[in-house]
Amino acid sequence: MDVLGCEGDGDGEGDAFGRFGRYLATDRSLGARVGVDFAGPHAGVVVGKRGSGKSYTLGVLAEGLAATAGVAPVVVDPMGAFGGLEAAGVPVLEPRVRAAALPPRAWCELLDVAPTSAAGTLVWRAAAETATLDAMRAWVADADAGAAARRAAANHLALADSWGCFAPDAPTAEDLLADGAVLDGTGLETPALQAVVAAVASGLYRAALDGMGSLPWLLVDEAHACASGAAAAAVDTLYTRGRAPGASVVLATQRPSALPETAISQSDLVVAHRLTSQRDVDALAATRPTYLSGSVAAALPARTGDALVVDDATETVCTVRVRERRTEHEGGGRVAE
Repeated sequence: MDVLGCEGDGDGEGDAFGRFGRYLATDRSLGARVGVDFAGPHAGVVVGKRGSGKSYTLGVLAEGLAATAGVAPVVVDPMGAFGGLEAAGVPVLEPRVRAAALPPRAWCELLDVAPTSAAGTLVWRAAAETATLDAMRAWVADADAGAAARRAAANHLALADSWGCFAPDAPTAEDLLADGAVLDGTGLETPALQAVVAAVASGLYRAALDGMGSLPWLLVDEAHACASGAAAAAVDTLYTRGRAPGASVVLATQRPSALPETAISQSDLVVAHRLTSQRDVDALAATRPTYLSGSVAAALPARTGDALVVDDATETVCTVRVRERRTEHEGGGRVAE
């Protein structure tokens, strides 16, 4: 079996990889089986228009990770598509994070308040000097500041409290890495999802730096919405600095043009399903490696479940039929091997 992401073939003793699918020839016949390397850290993206199979593919990766010793998938699931992974031993949790996991700047970005404004200054200082959202609100209420600034900051923090994603007893990164986790964000507003991604991404990165538990893999669906804004800096850290401590990240999106530039440029594994928006095709083509001959648009597959895979580790490009899931996919149509 060829293994994407490394020079090996998946036949060696102790190899860590997940089965991904089978090569697809130009006449649409199926070839040899293909796996994905899980032994080392990777940064990747999975892109494709709605219904092309991108979320399904992310689930295939999560299944493989759940069955591999020494690694742990942490899936941010905005659409409730990954609950079936519980059958693979990955617990489904409510997305709760600690307020202290977000730096002061992220709090200002999250609440869309300028850090140099009177209210923004109070939010910044409250985040810097306290550890919980309740403590932040109490700090603002007692702050030596004008009534208007305190009222504005209090209103912003009350909004954050209404999202229901902040809890002082939220799972730590070590908790998430024990068995992996699906963070079911169904119904959460976009800022709340961004808060979850920011806190989890930074927590997993620190856990990797400290050598804590299994090697983390952060998988984020609908990443154009929840890996941007207040979450962008933490996600960017995983793409640009995660390799050394062993932290991996994969973003899945139907809008690659909305991803941070580093998400595609720093990815060593790009899985591209069908795209029809010229803007999104152009975003993918902008970082086209020299070993991908011809146009990206012409190379993209047309059928659901087929994917163009750019593997920077081996500097190869192939077309793959993604394998069938072993656990239930709750996000739409299935793809067949």
